Amino acid sequence: MTEDFTARKEAASRWFSELRDRIVAAFEALEDGFEDASGRAPGRFEVTPTQRTGPAGEDHGGGLMSVMRGGRVFEKVGVNISTVWGELAPLAQKAMAARGAPGMEADPRFWASGISLVAHMQNPHTPAVHMNTRMFWTPGAWWFGGGADLNPCLEYPEDTAHFHAQMQAACDAHDPAYYPRFKAWADEYFFVPHRGRARGVGGIFYDDLNSGGADHDSWEADFAFTKAVGAAFLPAFVPVTTRRLGTPATEADREAQLIHRGLYAEYNLVYDRGTKFGLETGHNADAVLMSLPPLAKWV
Repeated sequence: MTEDFTARKEAASRWFSELRDRIVAAFEALEDGFEDASGRAPGRFEVTPTQRTGPAGEDHGGGLMSVMRGGRVFEKVGVNISTVWGELAPLAQKAMAARGAPGMEADPRFWASGISLVAHMQNPHTPAVHMNTRMFWTPGAWWFGGGADLNPCLEYPEDTAHFHAQMQAACDAHDPAYYPRFKAWADEYFFVPHRGRARGVGGIFYDDLNSGGADHDSWEADFAFTKAVGAAFLPAFVPVTTRRLGTPATEADREAQLIHRGLYAEYNLVYDRGTKFGLETGHNADAVLMSLPPLAKWV
C-alpha cells in the first residue's frame, strides 16, 4: 500500500501542476487578446517558489505561487500549487481525527497536494471566481476535495447558468448524484452567516471524498472526478469572462465591486477552511492569503 500511494501521490501532484500550467497559459492568452482604453500592457504572472521546512529546517515540500497584478482583464489573480508533508500539530490532529482520519495521535504524519485559484477582475461586469482541488493523505486515511464557485458583484443569470452547467457536466459524467449534492454543499459552505447571504452564486464544493470507504479502493475513480472538476474550470469561466470584457462600467459599478470584495475578504478570513489549515500548518502566509482582493471597501 505504501508503494501504491507513493505513485498515487506523484500522479496527483503532477496533475495539479499540469492544471496550473493550463490555466496560467489561458489567462495570459486572455490578457493578450483584449485591449481596452486603459493602455495597460497585457498582464503576466510573477512566479515565486514557496518552501515549507520542518522544526529542524528539513524539507517539508513547497510549491509555486503565481500572481498577476494590474492586467487588462485581471486586477489580481493567483494560481498556486503546493505539495507539502510533515507532522500535524495537535490542533490539526484533532481536526483530522474528527474528519475520519484514525490513529492521528500515534502517527500524525500527513501529505497534501493541490491547486488553489482566486481571480479578481478589472471590469465589475466580469465575475470573480474561485477554484481549488486537492488530495490529502494520512497513514490511516486519504481523500480528495475541492470545487469552484462564481462570485459576480453584478449578476447575469445566463453567466450563472453556464457556469453551473459546466460543473454539472463534470459531475454527471461520474455520478448523477454528485451535482445536486455538491451544489447544495457549496450553497451551505460559501454562506456568510454574519451577513445572512452567500458570497456569490455558488458552484460545487466537496470534501473528504473517498467514495469507496473502508470496503473498496476508489482512489482511481475519485482522482478521475477531481481531475474532471479541474478540467471543467476553464470552459466554465472563460466564456462568461470574454462575454463581459467590453461592457462599459460606471463608478456605481466599481463601488458595487469593491463592496462585494469586502464580503469576499470577510468570508476568507473568518470562515474558509483552507485559509485556516494553511496558516495552522505553517505554509507560506502570502500564498495562503493570495485569495484576498487587491482593493476592497466597507460601508
